[in-house]
Amino acid sequence: MKNSQIHLIDDEKIIHDIFLRIFKDEPYDLIISENKSQAKANHSPNIDVVILDLMIPGTSGIEIFKELKKKDRDIKVIFLTAYGTIESAIEAIKLGAIDYLQKPFNNTELKLKIERIIKDKKIHKENIQLKKVLNERFSFENIIGKSRTLMKTLSIVESTAKTSSTVLISGESGTGKELIAKAIYQNSDRSNKPFFSFNSSNIPETLFESMLFGYTKGAFTGAYSDKKGIFEEADTGTIFFDEIANLTAETQAKILRVIQEKEIQPLGANKTMKVDVRIIAATNVELKEKVDRNEFREDLYYRLNVINIVLPPLRKRKEDIPLLVDHFIKKYSTENRIDPKKPDSKFLKHLMDHDWPGNIRELENAVQRSIILSNSDTLTSENLPDEIKNARPGPVKKGDFNQQVDEFKKQLITDALDQHDWVQKKAAKKLGLKPTTLSELMKRMNIQK
Repeated sequence: MKNSQIHLIDDEKIIHDIFLRIFKDEPYDLIISENKSQAKANHSPNIDVVILDLMIPGTSGIEIFKELKKKDRDIKVIFLTAYGTIESAIEAIKLGAIDYLQKPFNNTELKLKIERIIKDKKIHKENIQLKKVLNERFSFENIIGKSRTLMKTLSIVESTAKTSSTVLISGESGTGKELIAKAIYQNSDRSNKPFFSFNSSNIPETLFESMLFGYTKGAFTGAYSDKKGIFEEADTGTIFFDEIANLTAETQAKILRVIQEKEIQPLGANKTMKVDVRIIAATNVELKEKVDRNEFREDLYYRLNVINIVLPPLRKRKEDIPLLVDHFIKKYSTENRIDPKKPDSKFLKHLMDHDWPGNIRELENAVQRSIILSNSDTLTSENLPDEIKNARPGPVKKGDFNQQVDEFKKQLITDALDQHDWVQKKAAKKLGLKPTTLSELMKRMNIQK
């Protein structure tokens, strides 16, 4: 790992010797400058912290600071000041310096200040990098697909993102509910605030309330100190409740209170505290049916269901399968440091015939498995699991002969329109129909974008 860099700017040899002795066995590279010209030549934005004497012959520490700041706006400076120059050090703080030390300084205090600055700078850089990764990963452009059903869903997602409304995301397991939740968060006005995910299916019920609302010292056996809950930690941010249907009745009641009153009460506390949190919830069951069976609070259901986003299962958007396959091939080829493999037609046909009960997650696993097992530059059906290889096209929908024929025609027309961005003239040519005939069929079958 690359050492952190410290830039000492001081004209006194004795200070140079002190710093060389202090940092002799530390994981730092020490750069020393004695005057303004050396300081400008030796400095770069890669330097983590600058130790700068206020009194430099021929100039001043503040003037050097101003010069360096022109090329390094994020420069971190600790000023060294002698007795009688405290006012100048305070002026430097106002200009953007981090701190100051009075000579003669305590070596331990100096090291602690430097360590704190370097640690904070590292965390800041990591946060910027994480933010960049999140923006790239959870932008709308990275949600794969172009089917009409997905585009309609994403339109609702995009409209929802900038609001503060609660959102309920419904969909089968593996349809990408958490991906949509993070896309909403990442494109919201709260994107610079905390995001917490709470999956009740992975956590014992007895821990729900202490994790969400926190507790005070002595609230229960083992509560040796106060602890903040997720709601307090997420204040001004967003909480994603995955599989919210699994919450206990007591926890449901407390979450309802948070939504209504915008306040929480930690376990063992006598007072409530205000919180401002946006809630996004997800479920893979019909929550309204649980309400009807008295298994989920009706009032909480309606509070959550302000905006309901229903994610279509993969079997309802099979036209997106080739795009998803291409995405997963690139992803796992990169991870495994191999050239991307090309799927043959039979491989893709098996994928198109399968109904995907596990949805996108199941498809991703199948593609990853095929890449690992393939010994050539082509993905073939031999690389697929038996349940996918043996899949057959699903049964025709129920209805009499004419209804089934009409449904088949409707699907053919919709697919052709999707392939040609709903340009009817191009879709008609694809289908071998006159544009006027296609238009009439669309009206009769109520086909709309």
